[in-house]
Amino acid sequence: MATETKPALRRKQGLALGAALALALGACSTVPGEGTSAAAPSLANVEWDAYLGGQDSAQYSPLDQVNRGNVNQLEVAWEFPTGEGQPPRFNPIVAGGRMIVLAGDGNLVALDPASGTELWRSNIEGRIGARGITYWASADGTEERLMIENDGRLRAINAKTGEFFADFGTDGGVDLRGILRPDGTAPNGPLMNDNPGRIYKDTFIVPLPAGHYDYASSPADIGAYDVRTGALKWVFHVVPREGEFGSDTWPEKDREKFGGVHNWSEFTIDEETGIAYIPTGTARYDFYGGNRPGDNLFANSVLALNAETGERVCHFQTVHHDLWDYDLPTAPKLMTIQHDGEDVPIVIQPAKTGYLFVLDRRDCSPIWPIEEVAVPQSDVPGEHSSPTQPVPTWPERFGRDHFDATMINPYIPEEDQAKVREQLATARNDGPFTPPSLGTGSVSMPGHNGGVNWGGVASDPVRKRVYVVSRELPLLLNLLPDKRESALEAMPNSDDPDVMPYRWPTNFWLQSNGMVPIEPPFSLLTAYDMTTGEKLYEVPNGEILTLEEQGITGVGAQAPRGGPVATAGGLIFVGTATDRAFRARDADTGEVLWEYRFDAATEGVPAIYSLNGRQYITVPVGGVGHFAGGLGLPEPGPSKYVTFALPERQ
Repeated sequence: MATETKPALRRKQGLALGAALALALGACSTVPGEGTSAAAPSLANVEWDAYLGGQDSAQYSPLDQVNRGNVNQLEVAWEFPTGEGQPPRFNPIVAGGRMIVLAGDGNLVALDPASGTELWRSNIEGRIGARGITYWASADGTEERLMIENDGRLRAINAKTGEFFADFGTDGGVDLRGILRPDGTAPNGPLMNDNPGRIYKDTFIVPLPAGHYDYASSPADIGAYDVRTGALKWVFHVVPREGEFGSDTWPEKDREKFGGVHNWSEFTIDEETGIAYIPTGTARYDFYGGNRPGDNLFANSVLALNAETGERVCHFQTVHHDLWDYDLPTAPKLMTIQHDGEDVPIVIQPAKTGYLFVLDRRDCSPIWPIEEVAVPQSDVPGEHSSPTQPVPTWPERFGRDHFDATMINPYIPEEDQAKVREQLATARNDGPFTPPSLGTGSVSMPGHNGGVNWGGVASDPVRKRVYVVSRELPLLLNLLPDKRESALEAMPNSDDPDVMPYRWPTNFWLQSNGMVPIEPPFSLLTAYDMTTGEKLYEVPNGEILTLEEQGITGVGAQAPRGGPVATAGGLIFVGTATDRAFRARDADTGEVLWEYRFDAATEGVPAIYSLNGRQYITVPVGGVGHFAGGLGLPEPGPSKYVTFALPERQ
């Protein structure tokens, strides 16, 4: 049996100790049978040692010192300013006695997790991933590394000092483009990704980005590297090469030119079985695929790969021949449920379409039936839209799947309402799988920026629950012929007389006051019981400051990118940008129990950890927020990380 890494052991020990202490101290809880009070004996130290809390991406904390009975006592324990530059949406990690955050200038900073005191600061030139980082420690704890992408190269940083390991790879790094071409050549320009990757034992697994938004993109193959040396261990081809499984779902000609199918967001590793569950994106071009007839595996799929070898264990495709950019942007969630009288390990994949795809982890088969449903067909010349799409019969979807003239936002100006009404009257509008069209366009709802987004789903593997933050952002898709010579040269199968390049001029359908065209709620928090698949509740998630000033509340924030975290204290912590709020909700009901307002947006995922018997919650704060620039919000205050805790015992 392989030796576990020190972070994995620490996390498991923390879970066990936390559970034992919760039982032992239950009599001290401010809520009967739940958690511990601030005056209780010290809890075990529990770290947040990976993006989203662990390699399992659960966004769950076993800590219950902060619970439903005392959360209203939370106060600011410390703040750390990140300085000028990019506002933070980086999920801090707490490992090896340090918190790692990202400063505005793109450098990593190590902090004392109890006080926010700076311990070291890196000296990085060029871009690194903005959402999180990956930590590794040797089994004996003598080595600690932070794995990063830096201007398209994989590099390793000493977690104790912030300095690069010069002996990693070649000249201190590995060019990630090297895995893309059989002849050893690489596409022009570095390939950078905000996806922080994952670690299994001594292997760092990282997917490539597509590189370009259009036909010039690269296939986003998945590579695995030795964390000490940077040596390549394995590669998985997301666009299958000739003879590989799934090859028959693509045209043979120009196979090497097809791009996309990128896990740009995040993924999950089941450390007990050694399987990586990786959700993938759309084949490029996102809104026209006449040149790529077929289902296009492994696009829009949950991929289960052996983390040691890269071999495919199983897969499930959630959209065939995607024409909507309905990629899978969230990490799959893992738990074990009672189903048909037996314990079944499941993987839960939320989708932009509003569906939860619930699969058996062992073979990717559906837990509840998923039916192939007939969908509208494309009228764009040369297109080969799929006649059916997979639609789960259960659980019930989250959010709305259509937008019509009875649902126009009453808070946009009347002239905007009239214009939207005209557009709805002439656009093609046949539900969530309405294909893009020419001329007056097509309504896309929930839209490729709607549904779920990165970091948007938390799970509670103990209580068998999932909590989804979703957004309502309908789009008007209108394809235009792309007559640029460069587009024709870049498009695979460009010599086919029946196809030509198309492009979609950016139109997110935002109105003159910065708001979306659809009526509230603009975003939702939805809770599910995964043993039964039943929806427990669905409540608006946040507000919009400019509407609050008019006394209009209960609408949901616009386009939030604040990720939820569930806790053993019966809480859901989640932030929203357009009201600059951070809330603790009752996990059973969705009711707000505590709220704190910042002077800037909060986006990204909080980190929850304990140190020396005290539980902390750290939140990234800064900027205006996604799709919020036109709402007339006040100028944001300085960017920072804000950490909350219960008052210290006197």
